[in-house]
Amino acid sequence: MERAGFAADPGRARGRLVPEEESSFRSCFQRDRDRIIHASAFRRLKHKTQVFVEHEGDSYRTRLTHSIEVAQVARTISGALGLNPELTEAVALAHDLGHTPFGHTGEDALHALMAPYGGFDHNAQAIRIVTKLERHYADFDGCNLTWECLEGIAKHNGPVTGDLPWALAECNADFDLELHTHASAEAQVAALSDDIAYNNHDLFDGLRAGLFTDAEIAQLPIVRECYSVVDRKYPGLDFYRRRHEALRRVFGVMVSDVIDTSRAVLERSGAQTVEDVRHLGAPVIRFSDDLWAQLNDIRAFLFTRMYRAPSVMEVRAKVSRVVEELFPIYLSDPRQMPRHWHSDIEGAPDETALARIVSDYIAGMTDRFALQDHARLTGAQPPQV
Repeated sequence: MERAGFAADPGRARGRLVPEEESSFRSCFQRDRDRIIHASAFRRLKHKTQVFVEHEGDSYRTRLTHSIEVAQVARTISGALGLNPELTEAVALAHDLGHTPFGHTGEDALHALMAPYGGFDHNAQAIRIVTKLERHYADFDGCNLTWECLEGIAKHNGPVTGDLPWALAECNADFDLELHTHASAEAQVAALSDDIAYNNHDLFDGLRAGLFTDAEIAQLPIVRECYSVVDRKYPGLDFYRRRHEALRRVFGVMVSDVIDTSRAVLERSGAQTVEDVRHLGAPVIRFSDDLWAQLNDIRAFLFTRMYRAPSVMEVRAKVSRVVEELFPIYLSDPRQMPRHWHSDIEGAPDETALARIVSDYIAGMTDRFALQDHARLTGAQPPQV
């Protein structure tokens, strides 16, 4: 498909913090995507919580499978709108790299512990990972991603204003990401693809966990009509195929709405270049107002029946204690961390710098490693989660 004028053009990319000779057979955005896929932090996502702690069941989403699903949706939307699919995919794959073990529960616990030291933010941590913490290359720390990819990771949810998370401020001081503007349309696609993926797969996972029933979600907007379509087309279909057929249609409704709405918004905007998109003052990738209102009903249902379900809250309390007890142990005796962290520890000029190193280490843990390390260091039995 022909690229739109407002698509990100790899031939006009703003470069990398450390200049490199680009590949003869891959665009700079393809190279970004490939470096993210090969990053250690990306591999660790396979053992990090989405909603359910990773080992509660083999069929539930993890951060890795979620990121892959987001990238698939993002490629589809990007291609339909004439955008650059490689940049879109790179941002989508990287968007959750900064997540702690135990998902948002771990993030909340770590943010509270880090409050005296500048706090913790998973989006800013993703930037820290790809600019500093991945240490595989001889010529630079991080992945040395293009400006456009870093911008997308930092701003995919919109401009970042006010007091910046410290990890993002450090990067921005080295490589100005123009945080006051919107990101490219490609990064905006990655953000809405995240919404589409989790709204759909959390319904699947909540059903599998027995937190609610098909009959209950069939009363929700969007979902209701999708079940009705399946029942008319396939009367008597077994429950599992019926569920899958209905929820894949929910997926399709959301994707089609974003494509149709965004195409109209872009046309009305008059945007001709990627810089036009950045400076419009409003996002160009959107749901329609009607679908957005319906999605809010789905989100409210999931919040009450899934994210705050008693069984989920019980696990949240247990894993919060794991993070809360690991942090002071490492802060008081950081040499308990693996040897390759010791040069960072020795170079820390004050307690704030040391706390941020401890935060980096804990944030990088998988669910299972955090549980095992907590048991090793405290002598307590791993919590039953």
